[in-house]
Amino acid sequence: MSDPEMDRLLNEMSDLVDQAEHQAHLQQLIGMHQEAEPSTSQPSTSNPSTSRPSNSKQDVRWIKRDSEGNIIYGRPRSSRKQAGPSHSQSRKTGVSHVRAPETSAEMTIDFPSITAESFLQELKRSLGEDIHEDEMALQASADWSTRKSLISGWWEKERPRLVNTMVARQHAATRICQHCGNGPAVIRCCACRPHPFLCGQCDVRVHQGQVFHNRDSMTLAFFHPLPPTTCVVERVLTQCERLVPLEMPETICGCLQVSSSVIAGQSIVVVTMNGRYDLRLPQIICKACEATWSPGVDDLIRNDYWPATSHYSTVYATDVLFSFEELKMAAPGMSSQAFLRMLDQRTVRFGRSGNITADSFRKSFLEWEAVRFEVDKLCQEDHFDCPACNPDMLAVSVDGNRKHYRFKSAARSEEKAIFDGVFIANDDDVAKFVDYVHTSTSHVSGRGVCGGQWSAARETSQKSSGKTDEEGLELAVCHHGVLLRALNMFRGEIFAYPLYLQKQMACKPVKFFAMDVACKYWPYLQRVREKCPELQDLLTMRPFLSVFHAKAHDFKCEVKWSGAYQEGAGSTLGEEVEQCNAFLSRIAVTTKHMSKAGKVTSQF
Repeated sequence: MSDPEMDRLLNEMSDLVDQAEHQAHLQQLIGMHQEAEPSTSQPSTSNPSTSRPSNSKQDVRWIKRDSEGNIIYGRPRSSRKQAGPSHSQSRKTGVSHVRAPETSAEMTIDFPSITAESFLQELKRSLGEDIHEDEMALQASADWSTRKSLISGWWEKERPRLVNTMVARQHAATRICQHCGNGPAVIRCCACRPHPFLCGQCDVRVHQGQVFHNRDSMTLAFFHPLPPTTCVVERVLTQCERLVPLEMPETICGCLQVSSSVIAGQSIVVVTMNGRYDLRLPQIICKACEATWSPGVDDLIRNDYWPATSHYSTVYATDVLFSFEELKMAAPGMSSQAFLRMLDQRTVRFGRSGNITADSFRKSFLEWEAVRFEVDKLCQEDHFDCPACNPDMLAVSVDGNRKHYRFKSAARSEEKAIFDGVFIANDDDVAKFVDYVHTSTSHVSGRGVCGGQWSAARETSQKSSGKTDEEGLELAVCHHGVLLRALNMFRGEIFAYPLYLQKQMACKPVKFFAMDVACKYWPYLQRVREKCPELQDLLTMRPFLSVFHAKAHDFKCEVKWSGAYQEGAGSTLGEEVEQCNAFLSRIAVTTKHMSKAGKVTSQF
């Protein structure tokens, strides 16, 4: 017999010995578990050996161990692991390698062959855990397509039962009022769960104050949505008046409290996340002295309502405004009209009527944001300041986004932007600075050889003569991705625009100034400094060529200017503004046709 054949037989024999040893360990664990369970067929005795099966064979074999308790085999482990196919086959069969107990002897019990998966299932069943076969298959499958197929199969199997359950839910069966237990139920209110069925009297008593509950009538043998101004009297739908829930003063005059009564005041439209409600404002009147009280704007705001007009004939629940703000952050390209169409659909779904005016909602939302901004200023909260960059800022990245252009034919109005100069710099201030730089210095075209012709390196660009007014936004972002400052571009990505933003950032100790054409911008800054000495402090920053853009530059340029080779830059890439551009570009389509004030306010 040849030597390779002998080695193969020895390896196979070694694998069989290892497998038998591990099987023995598993069987011993099963035997220990069975000893812990009370026997149902035989009475338990003090002798542990009586609880074991009578046909089991016990075989004692001594195993050597080292100081850490590991098994010492007869042959080296390296020679036992040379048989790759046998080991792979043992892994496929699911044999689990379990460390033997810390004993000087091992008990080997002959049980039928068992795998680790079946052992775990048997152990869970013995502990009282009933696991569904489909759930086990779903958990055991490591393939994504297999899991998706199992999930789809479960839904397909359950769909007929779900259809029957949903149809049965629409059956308006005869029920007794779950609140008083006397009369038949005529109203179902899902907001009143776990007792949703009410009679006519209980419905008036409960929902006189809970006007925003969505109710269904059961009088027509099916569920029919009802507005809050409709109630059921003797199984007949009747119109009634409902008041806006507000906090009201206990007394309005010096008369006795019993002389005051609450009556329905002026009509008002309340918009919540469930749509539009036509209600009445409460009004207090004193019968003794004829004093009256009606809620004003301050009372509405204290109760989490926000007026839509100066006469507050329409008010919005602040939850609507918060939800729209959060939705705009998640989906920047969504318009306010699409949001209001969703609210109109919810109005019809719950049995009410009426539309929500888009213009008043938009103006009310912007004024709400303006008031919140003023409150944040009083609390000294700055939305365009990175807390992680205080007191020192490591890097500022500047770049332009040409997608944020605005058409000349867009809506024009004399309305002033609410947040003018807060985030996007005032256009007049930027224009004055650009004119000052251009008149003080003479410029040459910024075209070079670093990676080809860069459109961002043009200083002689003229104002656009096409169909656009603003050509985009120039943004300044810290290395954490927080927006710091921006301006509207009118002449493309000229160097004067990042110079203006750098001047705005000079009030903070910034270490690096990152750009995709820093190799051309920094010599430009040095020339401007000679004519404009007040910009001398800008050279305290260090030029930082964006790491990814540097790959398109000449290699010598990359070595000299790239931030990847500068000490103190750490993991800064200088590409953080690209992340902000990717987010802001999602609202570019909705801002192209906006008015001047509308675009500035929406960008805020």
